[in-house]
Amino acid sequence: MAAERLPLIVSVHDVAPGTRATCEKILGEIGRCGVDVCSLLVVPDYHRSGKAMDDRDFVGWLRELEAAGHEIVIHGYFHQRPRREREALGARLLTRAYTADEGEFFDLPYEEALERITRARDDFAAAGLKPRGFIAPAWLLGAEAERAARDAEMEYTTRLTTVRDLRAGEDFRARSLVYSVRSEWRRMVSLAWNAMLGQVLRETPLLRVGIHPPDVMHRNIWGQITRSLETFSAVRSCTTYRDWIADRRASCSGGES
Repeated sequence: MAAERLPLIVSVHDVAPGTRATCEKILGEIGRCGVDVCSLLVVPDYHRSGKAMDDRDFVGWLRELEAAGHEIVIHGYFHQRPRREREALGARLLTRAYTADEGEFFDLPYEEALERITRARDDFAAAGLKPRGFIAPAWLLGAEAERAARDAEMEYTTRLTTVRDLRAGEDFRARSLVYSVRSEWRRMVSLAWNAMLGQVLRETPLLRVGIHPPDVMHRNIWGQITRSLETFSAVRSCTTYRDWIADRRASCSGGES
């Protein structure tokens, strides 16, 4: 019997009414690369431009995607973090250089994080969607916000190098390929880094690729992403975080629910 293929999870970040057209293009193109399901990271109120769940056409589109096997994930709430006075150097580097003031849940207090996550969870559920996971913008999730995500009954979260089962409190090491395109030097570094990383991670138990809407606007970046996905999907099985977590739990429990 042929060996079971290793999993591939592709996540499309920053899905919102304002990015829908680009996200539709991404889904169409990665579908032609063999990626038939992915995790869609939906921002409840992207940059305070309006609540996504109030857009009926957008919600209908998400429900169709969910019915087709894609996963809807709560991705922050506003996807913005106001700058703080007298921040430490490390915090400034992470929230301003690593990400452009979008590390919303980096140091958000527990109560505020819980309120935002539960509000998003309930709004998504009222719209007929079934989010199981919460992923912070830029993967910057502080300890208090992680506790809030668990208490809001989220099943899992992810960071750049790990997937965390919030129910079991366990981490699974799996680094994500992801690109930074805000400047030419970032794009050059991303191309070299991800070319190397793709080779290093070829045999890793779980391979992750994160895509952001601006990626598709840069020919060299998008070309590398699509070529990589064609290669990966030819030898791996595409899945979602939701389904991967469920399969791993079943495997660890010997098939018991």
